[in-house]
Amino acid sequence: MRTGSEPTTARSALRMRLWLSVWGLIWAIAGTAAFALADRPGWAVACGVLWLIVTVDLTMILRHIRQGPHYQPGRDIPPYPPPGHRHP
Repeated sequence: MRTGSEPTTARSALRMRLWLSVWGLIWAIAGTAAFALADRPGWAVACGVLWLIVTVDLTMILRHIRQGPHYQPGRDIPPYPPPGHRHP
């Protein structure tokens, strides 16, 4: 529900999520490789699963960034009434 008090300069945290995901991807790849070389298959699989999850998250983040900004009502649009509110 839109209250009308949203900041007009609000920004998405997608870029921050992108860089945090890249950082996590680097560590997941390094962990998978390190544990595989150290003959720790359980931990290598755990890091591999984390690698997969981070890759999917990174894909979704990039998709949202490529979609661009979505329509947001401007200052001249009044706030929406609360659900269940009847107009006179």
